[in-house]
Amino acid sequence: MKIQPTGEVLGATITDIDLHKPLSSEDFYTLLNALSAHGVLRFPGQRLEPAQLRNFSLNFGQLQSMRSTKFGHQLAPEVSVLSNIMKDGKYIGVPDAGQSWHTDMTYNSIVGFINVLVAHEVPMRNGKPLGATEFCNTAAAYDDLPQELKTELAQSTALHDLNLYWEYVRREKGSTRAPLTEQEKAERPPIRHPVFLTHPISGRKIIYVNPGYVETIDGMPDEKGRRTLQLLFDHVLKPKYRYVNRWVRDDLLMWDHLSTWHNAIADYSPDEHRLMIRCQVMADRVFEPDFLEPSLSKKAISQSF
Repeated sequence: MKIQPTGEVLGATITDIDLHKPLSSEDFYTLLNALSAHGVLRFPGQRLEPAQLRNFSLNFGQLQSMRSTKFGHQLAPEVSVLSNIMKDGKYIGVPDAGQSWHTDMTYNSIVGFINVLVAHEVPMRNGKPLGATEFCNTAAAYDDLPQELKTELAQSTALHDLNLYWEYVRREKGSTRAPLTEQEKAERPPIRHPVFLTHPISGRKIIYVNPGYVETIDGMPDEKGRRTLQLLFDHVLKPKYRYVNRWVRDDLLMWDHLSTWHNAIADYSPDEHRLMIRCQVMADRVFEPDFLEPSLSKKAISQSF
């Protein structure tokens, strides 16, 4: 396996490994280390099909179940389809996924650990790819926070709400998705997480609030809480913490949900087709002591959700 860092605040390209095959123990821990170090890993030429993507992703933890079978792939229900392609007047996947800054699955009691996507179709225009994915490094952003703010928020928590993001994309992004039903809201009620977390592999502090799911900080008057959150959001979104991945067909991309935000750039038209298949890996194992080999950091193993 070869690991080539981008030289930017995030990102590395991984070659000389075949993800269609079972991972060896050595490769598994190498990938964990690389993900911890670089946040976003790109694997060129790894066109995994749904069952293969599911099997690869399961190495890292439990997979998130779909809200509805209409989001899952018929051959592997744990795999979701992200696509603007229509068939018989209906989208064959989710056409507007991720089109604002957020971190997936922070609205869960067991939050997200890794996102794994494979690009089956990438929109092109004048020979250039469209539909890039942007990222922010929330560990690097935490490092640069004023010490007084780190101290003030060290024990603070914030409420993460799926419906907040859901209604935002319906209202602001023109999404045609239906409102969440009362049953769906009950299945994923709002939940509190610390404003700052310690990453279980790197041991680095990370900012664990994001614009998608969080409105204010617990224990603060609403106005101050919103003002403090906006300060954190503006800080994380500074250019020096940002990285852009431009997709190539058959790329597999995996990224660390715990230490990044992401945003899907919708700069393509309905007739410029984009088709991705995705697995969401939960953080159900990464905080357990036996998940990591002895050479990996265990500074944050006691930190849990």
